[in-house]
Amino acid sequence: MRFLAGILFLLTAAAFLTAQEPAAPAHVPVSQISPAQTNSQQAGSSDSGQPSPATPSPSVTPVQENASPAGTSVVSPEGPKEQAEAKRQFNAGVKLKSSGRPELALEKFERASKLNPHNVEYLTAREFTRQQLVMEALERGNKALLKNNEIVAMAEFRRALEYDPTNDFALQQLSATLPQPERLSKAVRIVENSTPVELQPSAAHVDFHFRGDARALLTQVAQAYGITAQFEESVQQRRVHFDIEDVNFATAMQAASSVTKTFWIPLSAKQVFFAADTVENRRTFERMALRTFYLPDVTDQQLTEISNSLRVLLNIRFIAVEKSQFTITVRAERSLVDAAGRIIDSLSGGRPEVLLDLNVYQISSSLLRQIGTTWPQQFTMFNISPALLAGLGAGAQNQINQLIASGGINQANSQAISALLAQLSNQSNSLLQQPFASFGGGMTLFGLTTGGVGTTVKLNLNESDVKNLEHVTLRASQDNAAVMKIGERYPIVNASFAPIYNTPAIAKAIGNQSYIAPFPSFNFEDLGVNLKATPVIHADKDVSLKLELQVRSLGTQTVNGIPIINNREYTGSITLKDGEAGVVAGLISTADANSINGYPFLARVPAVTYAASEHDKNVQEDELLIVITPHISSMVEDNSFALQLPSGN
Repeated sequence: MRFLAGILFLLTAAAFLTAQEPAAPAHVPVSQISPAQTNSQQAGSSDSGQPSPATPSPSVTPVQENASPAGTSVVSPEGPKEQAEAKRQFNAGVKLKSSGRPELALEKFERASKLNPHNVEYLTAREFTRQQLVMEALERGNKALLKNNEIVAMAEFRRALEYDPTNDFALQQLSATLPQPERLSKAVRIVENSTPVELQPSAAHVDFHFRGDARALLTQVAQAYGITAQFEESVQQRRVHFDIEDVNFATAMQAASSVTKTFWIPLSAKQVFFAADTVENRRTFERMALRTFYLPDVTDQQLTEISNSLRVLLNIRFIAVEKSQFTITVRAERSLVDAAGRIIDSLSGGRPEVLLDLNVYQISSSLLRQIGTTWPQQFTMFNISPALLAGLGAGAQNQINQLIASGGINQANSQAISALLAQLSNQSNSLLQQPFASFGGGMTLFGLTTGGVGTTVKLNLNESDVKNLEHVTLRASQDNAAVMKIGERYPIVNASFAPIYNTPAIAKAIGNQSYIAPFPSFNFEDLGVNLKATPVIHADKDVSLKLELQVRSLGTQTVNGIPIINNREYTGSITLKDGEAGVVAGLISTADANSINGYPFLARVPAVTYAASEHDKNVQEDELLIVITPHISSMVEDNSFALQLPSGN
């Protein structure tokens, strides 16, 4: 009793001491306790460790990250130290961004926003820098994609997604750069299918040694596997011998039907119906299957061709084509329906398609060079009389008077001679107004002039180069001509019509406003690149192309106001491998003209040829090259199959 009393006393004392101790505060991170709470705890405890009765100890609740209980306020977690570090990281990021290193600047901005997530400036700088890096990565990826550098483009789009995983455009572009599986056939779906009657015989293996009637044999074979047999009147009762060992239901029924010249169809899971194996009985009693095929990627003409193929190949009579729904419904024996499905699947893969990459290179250059000296080549010689020279002087009238006095001329024609002299001296094209050289004397004094044409020295060079590239990408299918026209349509007037021959002046004189302007009749000519391609894709991935190509441009010359059209045309066939580039046509046209204009004999002397003559050189070169590369984009899957058709098909 004393021992039990001692234990009770110790337990009571321990409970009393535990009740007197202050409750231990819950563990709260330092960053989640406000300074006010810390001060209140210090003020509420005495030196002896007992709580003050005036200020009870507050209960501190742990603050959950990114969440706050209802009715409580979340205190800002950053302190002065965190704010200072965040500002230092932000300033470092600004300097890095100004120096052209946005990747490092983004890291600094992210650290600053984590240390002080309530600062809007830090968050704004981080997001703006992030979007800048995303746009730069997308721009580099698109440029690489245009240059057919898929690896670099893929890396840039992945980098953009690392900066912004929610960017849909970067995700879409990355998917476009990934290698896509080759599509060999188009999908064919079965939208309606009849449910067949499934026979359920036993799986036993049975031995048969039979001598007797045909109907009795069929009945015995069916009963051996738990099946009930029914007969049509056409089954003949004739004596047969049937010996076979260790066979299942399918083998036994096939052998028995062959011996008795019958065929069977299931009526239910445990019943079969036997009839004589004739074409009429098969058409009458064989169970028909119904199946509807949906072909979304074929045209109306292709639907008709597929249905005609099924009628010819499989002798199917019940075929319905619904062009508006893109469906073909087949009703026939199940084996025929299965064969029709395989044929439709092989024919509905669509025509093979090829992508034609055509490049037309055209380079034109011209050179015009003029070097040399042009001397006068025509001279005029005339006689100079003393009277004519005297008329050119200041005392022309005195000379005329002297001629009259000496009897050279009379008084009547003196005025006419004076007027003639004045006219000769005033004309701009007069020989006397041009510089000339004289030789002889007296009545044989002659003058020699060049007609005002002087000496000209020419140093002229005119050179031009024109390069033109036409890049055409064309998608075409098997045996279907694809036509592409790139350029412009130029109108050419070939006639003009007016209902009444009239002019504005005549209509104004008549006063009835009957003038109607003539209206033109014109044709449009296609300028640019006109391409017509008809591909034939072979099984070994060879592509035969029948091409009709025209490159037409507007010429610089005209005939009767109608411009001349420059035309380059190619028509032919070529066979290339998949991805093999081939030159379809090439044309090089060169014209070189040299001319010399100068004095005979001197122009041929090498030492003085450029001083005595003018040398003109005109060179024109024109090159045209057409290169085509086929790329097979889709082919029909070549899968052979074999099916056993019913008797009579």
